[in-house]
Amino acid sequence: MSKIEKGLEGFFGRGKFERKPFADGLCYFIGAFGNVGVVKTDEGLVLFDLALRLFGPQVFKAVREFSDKQVKYIILSHGHFDHCLGYAPFIEEAKRNGWEMPQVIAHENLVKRFAKYRMLDAHQMWTYKQQFASVGVMQSDSESVQSALEPTIIIHGNEKYEFKLGNYIFELYHDKGETDDSIWMYFPAKKVLFTGDLMISTYPNIGSPFRVQRYAKDWALAMEKMLEKKAEYLVPGHGFLFEQKEDIREALSITAEALHFVHDEVVKRLNEGKWFEETYHEMLDIYPEKFKNHKYLRPLYGEYRFAIHDVYRLYHGWYDTGNPTDLFPVKSEEIAKELLKITDQANFFNRAKQLYEEEKFQLALHLLDVLIKGSDENSADLVVAYKLKIKILKILAKEEMSFIAQNILITSANQLKDKLKELRKT
Repeated sequence: MSKIEKGLEGFFGRGKFERKPFADGLCYFIGAFGNVGVVKTDEGLVLFDLALRLFGPQVFKAVREFSDKQVKYIILSHGHFDHCLGYAPFIEEAKRNGWEMPQVIAHENLVKRFAKYRMLDAHQMWTYKQQFASVGVMQSDSESVQSALEPTIIIHGNEKYEFKLGNYIFELYHDKGETDDSIWMYFPAKKVLFTGDLMISTYPNIGSPFRVQRYAKDWALAMEKMLEKKAEYLVPGHGFLFEQKEDIREALSITAEALHFVHDEVVKRLNEGKWFEETYHEMLDIYPEKFKNHKYLRPLYGEYRFAIHDVYRLYHGWYDTGNPTDLFPVKSEEIAKELLKITDQANFFNRAKQLYEEEKFQLALHLLDVLIKGSDENSADLVVAYKLKIKILKILAKEEMSFIAQNILITSANQLKDKLKELRKT
């Protein structure tokens, strides 16, 4: 098992890479970080998502253990790299056998997403490194969409799209949620929902620190549309296969309710003229217990704190403090240098250390940042500040449930270690 598999399995728990037939053997679930759903018909296979490029060979092997039929349709739930890049073995197989290439169905916004990713390819790789380096995803073309599959059938706007294969009808719907290009599929014959990342079995991935805008209200409404299907199976974008109607109803209902809550409470405070800091801390205080402890809202990837940021930025501009000092700020290093002129550097460090000992870790980090940004590069104070900051980041990482937050903290600590090594050399 690769470092990436081990790291991701640690996030989702043992059994994440499970494979199982369901719905009377007509469908197949393949856990591959980005899950893959398969439907078998007399005329061929329908694949919903393709997982990571790294996992393409094992997804292909799993599909071929299930059926030797030709892949007729590939549905891309959205354009994130963990759902659309494991296509190579299927395309190679079609060429080798002289088969007609599969139809690739996606929303029109996926085409725009791929174009944006290609324009920002180096930036995308950099953000992946910040977010996933601790589990082995680094800057490489394994996560790039430069050679991604282009859709052959494009869904426009909010139109419902249907296609038939064998004796079965497949229904496709577009709803905004984690992305603006997301589509989900319903297979009426066996009452199966294929959701992509609209359902991930934990708190929705909304407001991720390195990612663009998500859509809480639209996401909640999508959950409610899925509820109307009264599905008996649900293949989520991540996590385990849902095989009980009651579990599906509960997961969709509580997710919709949680998304409505964070959206509506932020909007309420915007209408009251509150700035972000006040909104954020008020909302931490009012988060309902039923959400905190719910099995389908565990903050393992996305989480409530991120979601507050996301809803706020959807409706508000970048000027979010209400303090005109922040309108045209000077460099933070200049501010830090001025603060260190007021008092001895040792006083800052000693106070930061005291806060650390009092377990007021976040406040200690703010003081340490003044030392780090305001000290000369050859200052001994810089070394001790780095060491204490690394220690605090490691403590905070251990306390974090969120995979994203944890990996950002670990990656930052590792980057500081590298800087510390350079400082020691000089």
